[in-house]
Amino acid sequence: MSGISGEVCANCGSDAANKLKNCAACRLVKYCSVGCQKAHREQHKGACKKRAAELKDARLYTQGQVRPEGDSCPLCTLPIPMPLNQYSKLMPCCTTRVCFGCTWAVEKRGMPDCAFCRTPRSEAIVSHLSKVQARVDAKDPEATNYLAELHYFGFEGLDKDLPRANELWRQAAELGSTEANYSLGNRYCAGEGVEMNAAKALQFYEVAACLGHVESRHNIGSIELTGGKCQRAVKHFMISAKMGFGPSLTMIERLFAAGVASEEQYAEAKKGYEDAQEEMASPERDEAYKIFVRDYEGYTREFVSPLRR
Repeated sequence: MSGISGEVCANCGSDAANKLKNCAACRLVKYCSVGCQKAHREQHKGACKKRAAELKDARLYTQGQVRPEGDSCPLCTLPIPMPLNQYSKLMPCCTTRVCFGCTWAVEKRGMPDCAFCRTPRSEAIVSHLSKVQARVDAKDPEATNYLAELHYFGFEGLDKDLPRANELWRQAAELGSTEANYSLGNRYCAGEGVEMNAAKALQFYEVAACLGHVESRHNIGSIELTGGKCQRAVKHFMISAKMGFGPSLTMIERLFAAGVASEEQYAEAKKGYEDAQEEMASPERDEAYKIFVRDYEGYTREFVSPLRR
């Protein structure tokens, strides 16, 4: 091989190092032009597809093993238990998620306003939607995701509007919202407002999972298990169980009982789950949870203030 870089075009052998570009899918070979890449496609596609799948798996199994920053309460800094909507409140005035333990602790001190930005509750109620819309117009991903949920459920005086919700979720996903990718995965999985498409659902779940979204990771495991890819499913359930997601630990227990997961994997998942649960616990949260209704139905809790008695 000649040339300063010691690399040549995989098709024509040119050593024009300053013009060579990697195959974007596999990065195994380089080409000096688009024409050479097209000419070499049939010869290269087998190895390219295999290596691209390996790179994708490497990303999928190594990224997203830490929950995103937005999953932690900004006041107590502790990770919020899951599902987030059951154990926290998204403040519409500042689109900041605060755990119920902190909102309850603040209200006990006689401060019923926003626990994070201190916007008066009366002001937040009156101008709720206008504040959310202003943040959406400013391309705030979390506000856009929040407005999508309002349209999806028909809360805050809005009519249920699935097409509008899906449109907003797409915008939020493009802006980087992890939750929006998860919601779009759910829509394609169920065929809500879009044609049911398991492959597209998986794509959205994978994006969210690589960003640390625990429920997306669990759903990928379920899809793999349904497809008979048991060992891949175990890997995903292991990750989400160790991040504190109970349903994933349950799946590991069942797969262990069925002889699919090993005793070591089960022990590792259980220990990780218990550690994650301990990290999320606090006396304030324990007190708050005793006050609020514990049964969970859908995402209703997200839009009903738990502090209005």
